[in-house]
Amino acid sequence: MSKSIILTNEQIKHKIKRIAYQIYENNVTEKEIIIAGIVDNGYIFAEKLKKELKKICKIKIQLCQVTVNKKQPIKNNIKTSLKPEQYTDLSLVLVDDVLNSGATLIYAVKHFLDTPLKQFKTAVLVNRDHKKYPIKADFKGISLSTSIQEHITVVFTKKDAIAYLN
Repeated sequence: MSKSIILTNEQIKHKIKRIAYQIYENNVTEKEIIIAGIVDNGYIFAEKLKKELKKICKIKIQLCQVTVNKKQPIKNNIKTSLKPEQYTDLSLVLVDDVLNSGATLIYAVKHFLDTPLKQFKTAVLVNRDHKKYPIKADFKGISLSTSIQEHITVVFTKKDAIAYLN
């Protein structure tokens, strides 16, 4: 099976910067926002967004790690590194690297719906255009029409990142 690069390190940096600006534009009057990253790559992506947001605005950015079993999100409890009272009445952006079927994102959204939020948005680096669940990404790096058999992988290392299709 061959791999096709869909986003280079430089392109991913540009996507992160653009998404950070979009998040800022949607929260320009806020004093604090929560960036909630779904473990593993979603959280790494959230860290990169926070770093970029810190360069462009004075808003307090809190990271929240969201733990979900991506293979069976329905059967396991979703856990967050912040308590609900820490994000109550704040603007929250739920982040993941790839939006595939939508299962992980929709169950994570369901978790946050138990707490009153000021605003709730989603962000993904790669949005696939065939979802099983009615969920959308408010901020996305790239949208791709792929087949069910194709798989998108995002690899983050300390120095760079790459996204490929295989």
